Amino acid sequence: MNSDISVKILFLAADPSDASRLRLGQELRDIKERLRIAKEPGKYQLEQRESVRVADITQAIFDVEPQIIHFSGHGTNQGELCFENELGQIQPVEPDALAAMFELFLEQVNCVLLNACYSEIQAMAIAKHIPYVIGMNDAIGDKAAIAFAVGFYKALAANRGVEEAYKFGCVEIRLQGIAEHLKPVLYVKKKP
Repeated sequence: MNSDISVKILFLAADPSDASRLRLGQELRDIKERLRIAKEPGKYQLEQRESVRVADITQAIFDVEPQIIHFSGHGTNQGELCFENELGQIQPVEPDALAAMFELFLEQVNCVLLNACYSEIQAMAIAKHIPYVIGMNDAIGDKAAIAFAVGFYKALAANRGVEEAYKFGCVEIRLQGIAEHLKPVLYVKKKP
């Protein structure tokens, strides 16, 4: 990522009404705060989409043209991410479907962060096409998910790379006294 060009981050949030409530607003607020105090003011532009439905995903990517995509929401133990349907209820999306979509954005997207339970399966599928993908290898609590996001974006705002930011995210979970620091997993696409 060239430091002369601003980095666009797309924050996608889905909290279906028929699932347990998440603190997505707090996560978004904490991320905005970390980026606001970045070493290079204006380097990061954060765009958000809430109550995201499946049809909204590609439109948001077309509109924002992000280098980093952050999904915050629910995941199933089959590795599906849960978006919302027209009624605001769970609409799961299988890993291969999202991986196929990200393959079409491989020239643009550099990093995908899936801040959702059981998202490691999605991360592995997406990492076939995107350089850096982070998922969770198990269920993860709200506090741990938010702590990871805070540590990750705090490090990015301090001009650290994605791999180092991932490590800072894991450390932030530990610093908060939460025993879930081994749940985030990073997949790095092998260079051809």
